[in-house]
Amino acid sequence: MKTSEPTIVERAAQPYVAITASVPMTRMASTLPPLNGEVFGWLEARGIAPAGAPLWKYNVIDMDRELEIEVGVPVAEKIAGDDRVRCGVLPAGRYATLRHVGHPDELVDATGSLLRWADGQGLRWDVADKPGGERWAARVEFYLTDPADEPDLNKWETDLAFKLAD
Repeated sequence: MKTSEPTIVERAAQPYVAITASVPMTRMASTLPPLNGEVFGWLEARGIAPAGAPLWKYNVIDMDRELEIEVGVPVAEKIAGDDRVRCGVLPAGRYATLRHVGHPDELVDATGSLLRWADGQGLRWDVADKPGGERWAARVEFYLTDPADEPDLNKWETDLAFKLAD
């Protein structure tokens, strides 16, 4: 596992389309990846080009029960979705980020590194405690490696970008 030093970046608002799923942590690996292909297929059927790497946006985190995650793809502009694929916008603002190179199973550790770093810097996340868990404004993983180009999961690159409180 290789993880870059965390940094703070200013991100512009970014429209995306996604399918939302609620899953326990133990079922993420089997439930979520197939949704990536479904979102890409939805875009292709409408002649819409992706505007960036696929993403998983963690909306609600309750490690003991379920996580609400959007599996999506950035698009150039906000578009109409349907009952299955919805359009959203990653909010503009300051984000704590890092790049992880390694197996997706190691993202839990990379996430822990980013969270600990921010704590040590006295930074606050754009997150609220709700009855169903922590609701994040934007806690995103961008999957930069195309599995068709690089089948070795240990070489995959993933950017973490977590929105900071204003």
